[in-house]
Amino acid sequence: MRRVATLIAGPEGRAALAGIVAALDAAPDWLAPGEACDLALGDEATLRRAIGGAPIDLVVQPAAGRRKRILVADMEATIIENEMLDELADFIGRRAEVAEITRRAMNGELDFAAALRERVGLLRGIPARVLDEAAARIRIMPGARELVATMRAHGAATALVSGGFTVFAERVARELGFDRVSANRLAIADGVIAGTVAAPIAGAGAKRAALLALAAERGVAPEAALAVGDGANDLPMLQAAGLGVAFRAKPAVAAAARWRIDHADLRALLYAQGYRKTEIVGG
Repeated sequence: MRRVATLIAGPEGRAALAGIVAALDAAPDWLAPGEACDLALGDEATLRRAIGGAPIDLVVQPAAGRRKRILVADMEATIIENEMLDELADFIGRRAEVAEITRRAMNGELDFAAALRERVGLLRGIPARVLDEAAARIRIMPGARELVATMRAHGAATALVSGGFTVFAERVARELGFDRVSANRLAIADGVIAGTVAAPIAGAGAKRAALLALAAERGVAPEAALAVGDGANDLPMLQAAGLGVAFRAKPAVAAAARWRIDHADLRALLYAQGYRKTEIVGG
C-alpha cells in the first residue's frame, strides 16, 4: 500500500521547511507553498531525522482514502483555546486549583468522571449569569473555522464532542457550523450552578460511541473518519478513527497517539488530507 508523508510547518518552521525538503532530494508536491507539502514516502525514520528539532509536523499515512467523510472533534483546548471549567473557576478565585485538576485529568492521571464532579462541585453557588460572562471569553482555535467549513463544503459530516458542557458547546457548534454536538449538562437550580452534572457523564466512551454512530449513520467505516483531541478522554475516539490526531496534546496523549500535530494550527488537518491552500474555505 502506497503511503504519503505530509510535512506541515508551524509559523517558526516555515523558513526551514524548504531547506529540509531540498536536503532530502525529494520531489515535493506543495499543498501550501513554504508551509505544507506531500512527499512520496521513502523511510519515515529518515524524514524524522531530517526534521530534527525544527517546528515541523509530520503525518505519514496510506495515500488511499486520505480525504475523510466525517470529522469528530473535541472542543476544549482543541476547537477552542480555553478550558471552560478553568474559566468559570476564575470568577471565584480558584482558577489555579481547578486548572491543575484539569491538567491531571487530561493527562490520564485522574479518573475523568471523578475529576469532573470534583471541579463542578467547587463551582456550587455561582450565579448562572456567569455562564454568559465565561462564554464571552471563548477563543476559537486558529484554523478551526477553516477546518469545519472546508470539510463541510466537501460533503463531510461534522460533530463536536465535548466532556465539557452544552451551554458552551452548543454556542461553539452554532458559530462554526458543526452538524451536531454532544456534551454534558451542567445542573442549574434557583438561578445558580448546583454543583452537579446530569447523568450520564459524557466521557471517553461517549466520544468514541459518537464517532461510531455517525459513521454507521453515514454508511461508512470508521476509517473514513478524522478525529482530533488533546486529552486522555479523547484517546478511544482517536484510536477508532482512520486518522486520529492528537492536537497540541497532553504528554501522555501525544505519546499514545499514532498521529500528532504539535506546531501548526488546525489547518494542518486539511493538509494531512491532501487539501491545497486554494481549496481551504476561508483560508
